[in-house]
Amino acid sequence: MAPPSCLLRVGWLPAALCALALALAPASDATSASLVGINYGRVGSNLPPPQAVLPLLEGLGIGRVRLYDADPAVLHAFAKTGVELFVGVPDQSLAGLADPGGADSWLRSNVMPFLPDTKIAALTVGNEVLTGNNSAVTRALLPAMQSLHGALAKLGLDKQIAVTTAHNLGVLGTSYPPSSGAFRRDLLPYICPILDYHARTGSPFLVNAYPYFAYSGDPKGIHLEYALLEAGYAGVPDPNSGLRYPNLLVAQVDAVYHAIAAANTAAAQVVEVRISETGWPSSGDPGETAATPQNAARYNSNAMRLVAEGKGTPLKPTVAMRAYVFALFNENLKPGLASERNYGLFKPDGTPVYELSYKLPRDNSTFGGAGNSGWRFPGGGGGNVSGGYDNNGVNSGYYDISAASPDSAGPCRWSQAAVAGAMAVLVVAA
Repeated sequence: MAPPSCLLRVGWLPAALCALALALAPASDATSASLVGINYGRVGSNLPPPQAVLPLLEGLGIGRVRLYDADPAVLHAFAKTGVELFVGVPDQSLAGLADPGGADSWLRSNVMPFLPDTKIAALTVGNEVLTGNNSAVTRALLPAMQSLHGALAKLGLDKQIAVTTAHNLGVLGTSYPPSSGAFRRDLLPYICPILDYHARTGSPFLVNAYPYFAYSGDPKGIHLEYALLEAGYAGVPDPNSGLRYPNLLVAQVDAVYHAIAAANTAAAQVVEVRISETGWPSSGDPGETAATPQNAARYNSNAMRLVAEGKGTPLKPTVAMRAYVFALFNENLKPGLASERNYGLFKPDGTPVYELSYKLPRDNSTFGGAGNSGWRFPGGGGGNVSGGYDNNGVNSGYYDISAASPDSAGPCRWSQAAVAGAMAVLVVAA
C-alpha cells in the first residue's frame, strides 16, 4: 500500500481560515435539523407531474430536493411550498456560462423568474464532469461556476444561492484506507482551483457516494453489513489514523476529506464535504445479486437515520453530515444496467417500492417555509433539460478497497488569489 501524499506545512493561514469559517457560519446553521434531502430525477416516460411529487415529499418528511435541470414546470410546482431546491445546470450549458454575459443571461431566464416564491438554495453546475469524457466541458466547469457566482453577486443573490458542482468518487485515485485518500493526479490541475473557489466562497464540495458499488464490485472483501450502514457492525479500523469506521459511507466521506487535505491543507480547514447522492437499487440484472428491495430498504433507512441524527464522521465528528438520497422515483428510461432504473423509493404511480423502517423527524421537513439552508458561505445535480443526467445515465461512484492507485495525487498550492480573497472576507467579517 502506497503511503499517503505529503501535506503542506501548517502555519498561520489554516488557523486564520478556521476563524474565517466560524465567522461565516450563519447562526441558524447550528440549529437546522433539516439534514436529509432527496434527488428528483425525471428520466422516465411514465412519471407523474411535478405537483404530484409534493405529497410524497411531505409524507417522507423531506423538504430539500436536488433537481438535475431548471425545468420551469418543476420550479413553478415548488413555489410557495417552502421546499428548498438545488437546481442543476446542464453540462451542455457550461461552455456558454463560462462567459459572464452568458451566466447573467442564464440566471435571468432560469432563476430570477421564480424568486422569491420558489426557494432556490444552490446551483449545481454539471454532474460528475471531471470523471466524464468531454474535455471541453471539463475545462469550462470552474469558469462557469465563477461566472454564475459573480452574476449572483451582481444581482445581490450571492448570500442566498450557493454555486457548486457534484463529483463522482472516481475523482479519487486512492481511497483506502480513508487516511490515504488522494485525488487522481491527472485531475489536480482542475481540482486545485476548484478547492480555491470553494474556500473563497464557502460553498461545499459535493460527492456522489455509493457503498453499493463497492460491495457489488468486491462482495468477498466488503461485509454487507458494513456497506448497508448497519448500526451493529463492529466497523473497520484505519491502520494509519487509528480511527474506526462503523460503515462504508462515512469512510467514503473521510477519504474525500483526506484527499482535500493532501491536495491543499489550507483549503481543508474551511471546505465542507456533503453527499449529493447516495442510495441502493432495489432490483437489477441477474448478476446484480445485492440489488434487492430488502437491501435497499435497509440502506436507505440506515442512511436517513445516520444523517438525521446529526452525526459526523470519525474524522469530522462535530460536522453533521448532510445527504441527498437517490432517488425519488424509479426511472425507466435510464440506460445501463437494470439497477440504474431501480433506485427509486417510489414507483411512478406513487406507491412505495418498499417500506422504510425509519421515519424522519418532523423538523427535517422545510414545508411551509420552515428550516434554513445550513450552507456556510459568505455569499449566502447537473443534468440535462429533460430532467436527466450528463454522466451517460450512470450514477457511478466507488470505494477502492485495494492498494493505492498509481494515479494518486500529490499536493497543490493555495493560490495567492485564494489567500487574498479569504483574508479580505475575514477582515470584512471582523
